Amino acid sequence: MPFFIIAGAVNAAIAVALGAFGAHALKERLSERYLAIWETAVQYQMFHALGLIAIGILMSSSLLGATTQLSWAGYLLLAGIIFFSGSLYILSLSGIGVLGAITPIGGVAFIIGWIMLIVAAVKYTQ
Repeated sequence: MPFFIIAGAVNAAIAVALGAFGAHALKERLSERYLAIWETAVQYQMFHALGLIAIGILMSSSLLGATTQLSWAGYLLLAGIIFFSGSLYILSLSGIGVLGAITPIGGVAFIIGWIMLIVAAVKYTQ
């Protein structure tokens, strides 16, 4: 599905830009703690952007096809990027600790998204 390939590529580009921004513009402005949180957000965004691209490729009719499980996997990874990485970016810049309570929602979305990818692959092999 081109949507997930495009969403993955957009998120990968954003992750590169935000990684560079953190390394250059924020290095002198954030404490080591908040810079490490920023870097975690960038890493998870990039990992899951690549996951979105993989899901988009797997949705090709010559591979697994556009299954419900793959759609769920893609949307959950996208939601995970927004909640997990998004909350960490905002936490790093604002220092508002309560935002840390939102981060696990994104983490759970990531986990369920990867599980849905497993389910899609298992169903395909049966």
